[in-house]
Amino acid sequence: MAQAKTVATPPPSDRSASRQGHPWLTLLAVSLGVMMVMLDGTVVAIANPVIGAELKASLGDLQWVTSGYLLALAVFLITAGKLGDLFGHKRIFMIGIVGFALTSLAIGLSDSIGMLIAFRVLQGLFGALLQPAALALLRAAFPAEKLNMAIGVWGATIGLSSAAGPIVGGLLVENVNWQSVFFINVPVGVVALVVGLLVIKESRADSLSRVDWLGVVLLSGAMFCLIWAIIKAPEDGWGDTRTLAFLAGAAVLGAAFVWWQGRAAEPLVPLSLFHNLSVSIGTVLMVLMAFSMFGAMFFLTFYFQGVHGLDPLDAGIRMLPMSAGMIVASPLAGAAISRFGPKIPIAVGMLITASAMFLLSRLGLEDGYVASAIPFVLLAFGLSPVMVGATEIIVGNAPEELSGVAGGMQQSAMQVGGSLGTAVLGAIVAGKVGDVLPGYWSEAKLPPLPPEQMELVKQGASFAEAGAPPGTPEPIVQAITGVVNSSFLDGMHLGFQVSTGVAVLAALLALLVKAGRKTEGAPVHMG
Repeated sequence: MAQAKTVATPPPSDRSASRQGHPWLTLLAVSLGVMMVMLDGTVVAIANPVIGAELKASLGDLQWVTSGYLLALAVFLITAGKLGDLFGHKRIFMIGIVGFALTSLAIGLSDSIGMLIAFRVLQGLFGALLQPAALALLRAAFPAEKLNMAIGVWGATIGLSSAAGPIVGGLLVENVNWQSVFFINVPVGVVALVVGLLVIKESRADSLSRVDWLGVVLLSGAMFCLIWAIIKAPEDGWGDTRTLAFLAGAAVLGAAFVWWQGRAAEPLVPLSLFHNLSVSIGTVLMVLMAFSMFGAMFFLTFYFQGVHGLDPLDAGIRMLPMSAGMIVASPLAGAAISRFGPKIPIAVGMLITASAMFLLSRLGLEDGYVASAIPFVLLAFGLSPVMVGATEIIVGNAPEELSGVAGGMQQSAMQVGGSLGTAVLGAIVAGKVGDVLPGYWSEAKLPPLPPEQMELVKQGASFAEAGAPPGTPEPIVQAITGVVNSSFLDGMHLGFQVSTGVAVLAALLALLVKAGRKTEGAPVHMG
């Protein structure tokens, strides 16, 4: 077994010096960088139909335009954070900006779907360099008493980017071309690079000297198996041999990773990080928050576009109250957490989130803008304290020399939670649709279908797609559409009810959060 060692963070005087410079300009620079990642995550869905038509891509190909990016992002986040701790967060952040902008340019220039997917995977790797480094740079630039507010403003930037994504994407696709959706990252990247080079001060861990390559391999393998299983489970089935094999692989590699981290001289993720209960709970809270949020948002797009027949731009506008609300809610959440501590704001936020999910579970066929806008605003004010508070708990309570790893953990937890929410709630919605659709079909007095055709109708109804064959009489088309919409709503309602329960569970878990020790000058066990 490698000999364990203890390192100490720099004394307060050194740490104060490290924060000289321009913390708010640092916040501007890292926000610009992360804005590229957020814009890219929301505009691609708008461009996918046009990409499919121009590059002759199948539905499976288009799924990998998104899944390949998310898989690379999730697998590499913690390793990327460690690289920042070792070689400097500013350096890693700058590499991430340049790489993300260049791969965006390459995606826009791609003339085949295979090339596009390959560059999307590479783009995900560079995106993984950006996010943990951004949080670590904020951790280094701001004193503890102002960190919550900085993370709140950072969260507001994420909300602004998310809100702008569907609108900007819709305008670009409709008025320019799909390539412009990716080209827009280039000027944003140039500005972020210039500002970052001028104002960001380098931050790195002088006490760390090596990369735990075995830990990287084990963790990357475990994350790959887990995310791959989650992505493929809706298609293959949760009981499928391949799904179970990948889940088993994730468990075995994850156990091997934990075993090795207790023995490595400079582990990728020191297990002592989790001795702080708040860090552990904060990680779980990020998973539960992302489970509810991303799972819910996934099906609302089908509700707006399938049930209400809105185009992508109008659907994005319908979802604007939540993203725009986060612009206001995130700084307020940071201020509240600074004043009252994380426990009460996070718990109250998850109860507000549960209330919003319950209201969304009551949406009907004829509900208009206001009916969805109210729960969206509630979601903004409910999720913001959790996002800001859990981020501060994880990154703020970690030793500063491990702030990159902590930022990677926070982002990984969000990716895993979001993927789980989409897959698990998708299975719940599909199961409910399959149960109720035959009853609605009989009530509508539609002609019986062979089992194979009925199964296809159920699959389409899980995404609010009626899919009547060409030449079907209009009254039959309307009847099928009504059956599909009613079945989808029943499934969506159950999905939101599950999300409500998850939010209540997270609120109870938040009551265990403590302010946690601040790590200024505190020793850290390595190995």
